[in-house]
Amino acid sequence: MSQARVQGAKPGTSGARANGQQDRLSALFSHIANFTAQFTGRPITFIAASLIVIAWAITGPIFNFSDTWQLVINTGTTIVTFLMVFLIQNSQYRDSAAIQVKLDELIRASKVKNTFIGIEHLTDEEIDELRSRCEKQAQPSSPSVAPKS
Repeated sequence: MSQARVQGAKPGTSGARANGQQDRLSALFSHIANFTAQFTGRPITFIAASLIVIAWAITGPIFNFSDTWQLVINTGTTIVTFLMVFLIQNSQYRDSAAIQVKLDELIRASKVKNTFIGIEHLTDEEIDELRSRCEKQAQPSSPSVAPKS
């Protein structure tokens, strides 16, 4: 639990209880998201989804290609897509945060400028300005060293 969340909360108060419930809920969501991301990323899951679509298509003539028959696949795919958006976002956020922490630690432990730690919190304009300055510093001083295109 972070210091910011602990600060001001007294043990045994409803605030501490709410934080504990949030931590458990967050841990549960992370566990489900990790499991689902690993499961859905496997070839067997793709094959199973493909078989479901093929089975649905084969049953078309049986149900005379009715509106209900079409509604089944439309509803199913909409629900799955809606839920997967949140799982993908969660996975990308965790991956990005973990990579950022690792990069910050590499910067901190090396002899380069520590001013780059935390730049992910800058505005887009500030990051663009910083990127431009870094690119200018990285440009070779003589044209003979320039990369071939």
